[in-house]
Amino acid sequence: MRILVVGSGGREHALVWKLAQAPGVSDIFCAPGNPGIASLATCLPIGVENVVELADFAESMKIDLTVVGPELPLTLGLVDEFSRRSLLAFGPNRLAAELEGSKVFSKLFMKKYGIPTPDAEVCQTRAEAERALKSFGLPCVFKADGLAGGKGVVVAQEPDEAERALKLFFEDRVFGSAGDRILVERFIAGDEVSFMVLCDGERALPLATAMDYKKIFDGERGPNTGGMGAHSPSVLLDASTSSDVLAFIVQPTLKGMADEGRPFRGVLFVGLILEKGMNPYVLEYNVRFGDPETQAVVLRLDGDLLPFLMGSARGRFDEGAQLAWRREATAALVMTAEGYPGPFERGRPITGIQEAEATEGVFVFHAGTARGADGALVTSGGRVLNVCARGRGLSQALRTARDAAGKIHYEGAHYRRDIGHKALEILMERSGSMLR
Repeated sequence: MRILVVGSGGREHALVWKLAQAPGVSDIFCAPGNPGIASLATCLPIGVENVVELADFAESMKIDLTVVGPELPLTLGLVDEFSRRSLLAFGPNRLAAELEGSKVFSKLFMKKYGIPTPDAEVCQTRAEAERALKSFGLPCVFKADGLAGGKGVVVAQEPDEAERALKLFFEDRVFGSAGDRILVERFIAGDEVSFMVLCDGERALPLATAMDYKKIFDGERGPNTGGMGAHSPSVLLDASTSSDVLAFIVQPTLKGMADEGRPFRGVLFVGLILEKGMNPYVLEYNVRFGDPETQAVVLRLDGDLLPFLMGSARGRFDEGAQLAWRREATAALVMTAEGYPGPFERGRPITGIQEAEATEGVFVFHAGTARGADGALVTSGGRVLNVCARGRGLSQALRTARDAAGKIHYEGAHYRRDIGHKALEILMERSGSMLR
């Protein structure tokens, strides 16, 4: 079997790593890939936005399944182009991908189908946004309608922060056309949780829960990023709440999308906020594997991923299909370039990856790396590496990942040291409650 993976980050490296273990897989290609992926697959100089060129390659090479990592090619209609050529691709088509491609569409969709989500107003001018802000009060959330690389959300706690957000969207226009419309959304206090399911258009198979950390600095401070780390399990979602999310959020979403003539296949990633630790509200949908949540979740998957991706792409899971999970915890730490999520320099030499991976249970997935003119590994993106680890429990997984990250060096390297601290505090509180 021949597989093509589309993307170039840590998420794609983790997917390639897992798919390479599947029985019957003879060749894996990745477009465009990265140096870490190159040790497992043949990397191709094709950008993720080049939908027709990707389809041409898949057709000429008789690719059996294409797995799409990032959201951009999905919103550009990659699955539609592949379907026209009778090529099998894992992911939603262009209409279904609008759940992520337009926050306005997804918000109106949720309201229509009674899916719990914070109230919001759609605004096209600063005056409209100011009126919505006055209605909701502070704190308040501003969201760009279109794709913004995970950075199109601003939470304003104080009046000066709200003023900066309004300037950012309507005067500086830092998000370009993605900010032609914005959502001004009521703020809900609580803990954010990532909930991912594989879908075949009707059925949903939940993945292991995970928790992502967006802020650049320890203590959840600083600007939002594409993700600074994750761990699985999330700790925050118990079996009962997970069941409620499936029943009252995921299934109504799948039924609603089918009723809209947009049947959803692929990964439905539901970004949740748990109000008071229990009431789940949908903050956003993503239509692809989360990053870096996937890196943590894939390490816990017990068995083969490929049959589930094939079933989803074909629109029919096998009868009784069920994912199985290792009874271990996993952690993923994101190492970033100096200056990220703002401007950063590329080309800084990286050392220590082999030393980090020499520790049992450690996996280093490449994200923003490249080969320099002399063939040495160098930085090439804002999020550079994902240092991941398994452990008997969450504490061990986090400690192992931190120790491994400390062995990797490049100028300006940064990673958060507090990933998972809150989850560990929750586990300690639960343990104390059981002893009392």
